[in-house]
Amino acid sequence: MRIGELADAVGVTPRTVRHYHHLGLLPEPERLANGYRDYTLRHAVTLARIRRLTELGLGLAEVRDVLAEDAGKDLVEVLTELDEDLARQEAALRERRARLKVLLEAEELPAEAPVSPELAALFGRTRPDSPMAAKDREFLALIDTAAPPETRGRMASALGEVLGSPEGMARAHETYALLDALADAEPDDPRVAEAARALAGLVPPGTVPDTGIDHGHGFLRAFYADLAPAQAEAVRLTITLLQEGPA
Repeated sequence: MRIGELADAVGVTPRTVRHYHHLGLLPEPERLANGYRDYTLRHAVTLARIRRLTELGLGLAEVRDVLAEDAGKDLVEVLTELDEDLARQEAALRERRARLKVLLEAEELPAEAPVSPELAALFGRTRPDSPMAAKDREFLALIDTAAPPETRGRMASALGEVLGSPEGMARAHETYALLDALADAEPDDPRVAEAARALAGLVPPGTVPDTGIDHGHGFLRAFYADLAPAQAEAVRLTITLLQEGPA
């Protein structure tokens, strides 16, 4: 068989056949006197097997393992790993569809959408007209994006405990108002300490580590720079109060 005939017989392209030759997956056939490759039925059988394996989702490196006589993994092991990977993908797809369902069923999406359903529920209870609340929501959305699922779950649970009641939400709105009032204040303004104490009372226990916070770290510096000077000082003081614990 010529390369085009082989490709047609198996349902691939001649370019694919050449690629498999290049990778060493398909042995090179003997060549005729005119230089053309002369493929046998054995080549067609091997090429068909490669196609079946790739259609199952195996990568070409895994296909090489399966085809090699001294393979480090046999076909059952490779297919088991593939099945486990597909199961993980199915679970991830179910989670994504569940999040989409919550967003699509919401009466109004938050400006920071898409976020996790838990965070979206919290956002629905915060005061949207507070500039500091808006910054807080952006920060929480950032954590919601970057943190691993277990961290996101703990954060949502802790925030839900603090802000889940009307009283807790009222205290949050009062704290946002105190922080908003510092927008044009100096860092040594007496109201900074008041805002810090109020904010410390809202932060879930265990959220801030007792030690190890570097206020000069690039991320914290960028966070502080996004706030007015007095607001940044209130956040710094809040962290200090939380690290020191109850007086």
